[in-house]
Amino acid sequence: MNNKEAFFVTGIGTSVGKTICSAILAQWWKAAYWKPVQSGDLQASDSMTVQRITTDLLEIHQPRYALNTACSPHHSAALDQQKIILTDFTLPKSEQPLIIEGAGGLYVPLNEKDFIIDLIQYLQVKVVLVCQDYLGCINHTILSIRALMSNKILLSHIVFNGEFESATKSIIIANLPKDTQVIEIPWLDKLDKKEVVEAVNKLKK
Repeated sequence: MNNKEAFFVTGIGTSVGKTICSAILAQWWKAAYWKPVQSGDLQASDSMTVQRITTDLLEIHQPRYALNTACSPHHSAALDQQKIILTDFTLPKSEQPLIIEGAGGLYVPLNEKDFIIDLIQYLQVKVVLVCQDYLGCINHTILSIRALMSNKILLSHIVFNGEFESATKSIIIANLPKDTQVIEIPWLDKLDKKEVVEAVNKLKK
């Protein structure tokens, strides 16, 4: 892992474990962390969660937009009488690799015309795609993969978060772009430093 590499962690949908996977990757790669848009839970944000469950004093960058309502960023911004503007985003300066955590999936709207996938393109960063095994995950995963490919965005890693049926995993792997690396992370029952360190130690083996 080289310094100053940036990876955008997105998911195949909501609640697939982007934050815990971001924390594990940040711990493993000794990376800084940035959540560009936080919608809701400002007293217990994703940035706060990552800081709480990681060690080694990871550098946590503040969100560009901190919005009060837990809903789609474009709606949350409107409720706060704001508008998310793509050109407002700038990659934080860091001597470490950077983990960027998105909101939901690739086509979560930031405003009336821009989506998370547009932010990825604007920032010109690689993608880490997090998936979880549920009915419909194959469809959601392959749609996400093909959206990235059609927009010429590099999918550097895919993360299988938790247990997967072998038939599910094999069809996803068969449809990955060449050179995409596969990471398997065990499902964590507790979100604490001990479990994150244990997960990282398993990945190092």
